[in-house]
This record gives sequence, structure tokens and C-alpha cells, in this order.
Amino acid sequence: MQSLLEGLLHASPLVVACIVFALVFAEDALFIGFVIPGETAAVIGGVFASQGDLPLWVMILVVVAAAILGDTVGYEIGKHLGPRIMRMKILDKRRARLQKAEDFLARRGGLAVFLGRFTAFFRAVMPALAGLSQMPYRRFAAWNFTGGIVWGSLFVTIGFLAGSSYEEVARTFGRGAALVVAGIAVVLLLIWQVRKHRAEGKSKAGPQD
Repeated sequence: MQSLLEGLLHASPLVVACIVFALVFAEDALFIGFVIPGETAAVIGGVFASQGDLPLWVMILVVVAAAILGDTVGYEIGKHLGPRIMRMKILDKRRARLQKAEDFLARRGGLAVFLGRFTAFFRAVMPALAGLSQMPYRRFAAWNFTGGIVWGSLFVTIGFLAGSSYEEVARTFGRGAALVVAGIAVVLLLIWQVRKHRAEGKSKAGPQD
């Protein structure tokens, strides 16, 4: 991952924008979110923008557009091919989580489309489930646009601020100190991920609705 990040940071702005767009789009349209979460690509895009080769607003636009279009394609796939997709072997180990996503969508409707964007698994499957459930497209689109704008702006900005902070620390205190700061950030991220997984485990063990 580090070599990939370094390669992207030294690539041309057009190449980086295309790669970030493709990863964010494919997560929702083609379900590769099981492998590469879209927020990773969004954050990388923000880090690249912090280097000054591409304006922040352009990268936000790229990510937001990819998120909205990806969800739209995922919705259409679910609407027309939903039953066939639900029988895919790749989903066999995720049936319990799929059921949880379907239940969440049934309870919350359009709000589930918005909130689902902030959880990797839900983000990958919620558009298709919305299409499969025959949610009216206008309702889906309203929540999809809102979620795409908020999510894309947030994670690109996080990457931008992280990249800017790294460069500022590096200029002021040297690369060694910058690496320490980056290491602390990674540790905090890992702690957050562990706590998140524990919370998910407790919710699965608790009573079902």
C-alpha cells in the first residue's frame, strides 16, 4: 500500500484523478468495496490534492461524482439483476450482514442509503439492495446525492488536511518528526477500527429487531 501511495503521489494529476474516480465508482457499482474501501481512495485523493498539483475542490468533485454515479449504477443493477446478484457465491460468507443491511433498509428507507455510505459493507451493497427493493428512484437519488456530497467532501478533506499537516511538520521539524506524527495517526486509526469492530460484534450478539 505504501508503494502504491508513493506511486500515485508522483503520478500526473489526470492519472490520479482517473484512478481515484475508478476506485470510488467501482466500489458501489461493482462491489469491490469488499477489497478496497472507497474512503481509502478518497483520502488518497485528498493527500494528492494537498501536494498542490490539483485543487482540493476538483478532487472533491471527482470523488463526489464517482460516488453518486457508482451508487446510481449499483441501484440499476440491483433493480434489474438483483435476484441473480443475491445468489452470487462471493456473498455466501456475508449472508448475515446482507440480511442486516436489508433489515436496515426496510426500517429506515432512504435514510439507510445515506447512513450506509459511511460503512464499507453497506456502501458496497446498499445501492443494489435499494434497487432490488424497488425503492422509487427519486427517493433513492435524493439520499444518494446528499450522501455522496457529504461523504466525498468529508474524506477528501481528511486526506487533504492529513497531507498538509505532514508537509508542515516535515518543513518545521524534519522528516523524522513527520513520520512520528504519521505513526501516531496510524495508531489512532487502528484503535478506532478495533473499537468499531468490537461495537459491530456486540450489535450482532445482541437481540435482533
